[in-house]
Amino acid sequence: MSGRLLRLACTAVVAAGIVLAPVPAAAEPEPGAGGDRSVAGLLTDLQRLYREAEKATETYNGTEERLKEQRAEVERLDTALARTRLSLHDSRGAAGRLARQQYRNSGDLSPYLRLLLARDPQRALAQGHVIGRLARERADTVGRLTGDEKRAGELARRAREALDRQLVLAERRERERDDVHERLRAVEELLASLTPGELAALAEFEKSGIAEAQERFMASGALGDDDKPSAEGDRAVRFAVEQLGKPYEWGAEGPASYDCSGLTSVAWERAGTPIPRTSQEQWARLDRVPLGELRPGDLVVYFPEATHVAMYLGDGMVVQAPRPGAEVKVSPIAANPVLGAVRPDPGGEPLRRYTPPRLPEGATDGSDEGYAAAYAPAAPETSVR
Repeated sequence: MSGRLLRLACTAVVAAGIVLAPVPAAAEPEPGAGGDRSVAGLLTDLQRLYREAEKATETYNGTEERLKEQRAEVERLDTALARTRLSLHDSRGAAGRLARQQYRNSGDLSPYLRLLLARDPQRALAQGHVIGRLARERADTVGRLTGDEKRAGELARRAREALDRQLVLAERRERERDDVHERLRAVEELLASLTPGELAALAEFEKSGIAEAQERFMASGALGDDDKPSAEGDRAVRFAVEQLGKPYEWGAEGPASYDCSGLTSVAWERAGTPIPRTSQEQWARLDRVPLGELRPGDLVVYFPEATHVAMYLGDGMVVQAPRPGAEVKVSPIAANPVLGAVRPDPGGEPLRRYTPPRLPEGATDGSDEGYAAAYAPAAPETSVR
C-alpha cells in the first residue's frame, strides 16, 4: 500500500482539519455520532492506531538503515577479498618461480664451499652477499604467500557472515514493511467508518485540546528566550520550511514526501551535519539540550518512547511531518507530549544576526499530532536507552 493510497483514504480527515491532541480528561458523547461512539472514544482509537503505525514505521526505518550499512560492509569485504586474491595469485606466481629456480640450481655447490674454494675471496664474498639477499627475498616471498592465504581465508569467512547478516536484515525488513501496511490499513478502515458529523466533532474537539495544551506549556516557563541558531541550524531550518505542504509518507526521505525523522535527518544532512535516521536514534545519540535553551534547528522529541520528532522554529513553534494523511507543517511545540530536545551541532556558534524564514500562508493548517505508544517499541539493535 503506497502513501498515495493512504492519503486518499485520509482525505476526509485532512479536509476536516483534524488535529490529534492529547485527549481531555472528560468528554461527552457526541450527539451526531453513530451508535454509542463518543468523541473521546473515537479519538482514543485513532491515536492508538496512528501510534502503532508510527512504531512500526520507525522500526522499519531503523532496519532499513542497518541494511544499508550491511550492504556497504558486504561490498567493502568483497572488494578487499578481490584485492587479496589478486595479491595471493601474484605471491603464488613468485613462489613458483623461486621453486623452479631452486630446482635448476639444486646440483650446485653450497655457497660456503664456493667461498672456501674460490681463487678470488673478495669476489666470492660479494657473491655471498647476493646469495644472502636472494635468500631473504625467498623468505619474504614465502611469508607474503602465507600471509595472503590467511588474509584471503579470513576475508572470505567474514564476507560470508556479512552476507548472511544482510539476508537476515532483508527478511526482517520485509516483515516490518508488512506490519506497517497492516497498521495503516487499520487506520484507513476506521477513517472510512466515520460519519461527517463525527469528523466535524473530532476537528472541533482536537483544536480546543491543542490550544489548551500549548497555553499551559507556554505558561509553565519551560521555554526561555530563543537563542539564535548556528549557521548550520539556520540552513536546516530553511530547508525544512521549504518542504512545507509536502505529504507525509512512511519511510520517505524526500524530495517529494517525508516521514517525521526523514524530514529532520535530511534537513540536517543538507545543512552539512549528517545525523541518525530515526527519531529514537536521534534522541539516543545526539546531545541533549534543556528546553529553556532551545534555538532554531534543535530537534524536539516526543513521547516516552521517542517515536516522533520535529524541528524547533522559535517562538514555541516547530516544523514537522505529523502523520499519514497530513502534510509537512508548522505546529505548536506542545501539540504532542514533549520528551526533550537534542542539538545536532552542539559546538556550532550562534549567528550574530538572525532573520527567521518567512512562512507561507497556510503553514499552520492541518493536523498537528504525531504518534506515541503505550510501551517502548521493540526496535532491535538500536541504542535507545
